[in-house]
Amino acid sequence: MPVEIEMRARFSQEVHDRLVARLERDGEDLGQDDKYIYFYVLPDRLLKVTDNITTTTAKITLKDGKIGQGSAFPETEIAIAHDDVPAAVRIFNTLGFESTMHEAYNARRNFRFGEVEIAVKWSEAWGYHAEFEVLLDEEPSPAEVVTAHERIAAVARELGVILMSESELAQFTAAFESARSASES
Repeated sequence: MPVEIEMRARFSQEVHDRLVARLERDGEDLGQDDKYIYFYVLPDRLLKVTDNITTTTAKITLKDGKIGQGSAFPETEIAIAHDDVPAAVRIFNTLGFESTMHEAYNARRNFRFGEVEIAVKWSEAWGYHAEFEVLLDEEPSPAEVVTAHERIAAVARELGVILMSESELAQFTAAFESARSASES
């Protein structure tokens, strides 16, 4: 299973606008990629059903690990028909995952810069943010993982973006999950 090396950054709208302008000028614009996502936050992994609004495609994704628990995630994806999104959500909810689910609209635009894929996004929970990603083949060596981290860090520095630490990600996601639980009580 491929391994995704993913690092994140949160920032203001001003930084967002500067980043997009720079990526439009110096990067490869991969286009708009808006999504509606049903996240199932499990103790040690993330399951999601993604409805890609822009392309009218859909998929189910299982990430071994979750935000704030490292930046290397083995990932399994299954493409499903766009019309099957409600059925997939119903199946996961019926299997008992409904209490772990939250929904999110993500306005998203994808770029490539320096061999790193960058999704520049806005969502209600995260505000303006970006994911910096390098996808590695199955079972990468430790050296390949380190090189991917270094490549992402170098690109973020060149773009003037401060990446979140694992501790910051863990605190942010814990606060989000806590707020979500409190609002449901």
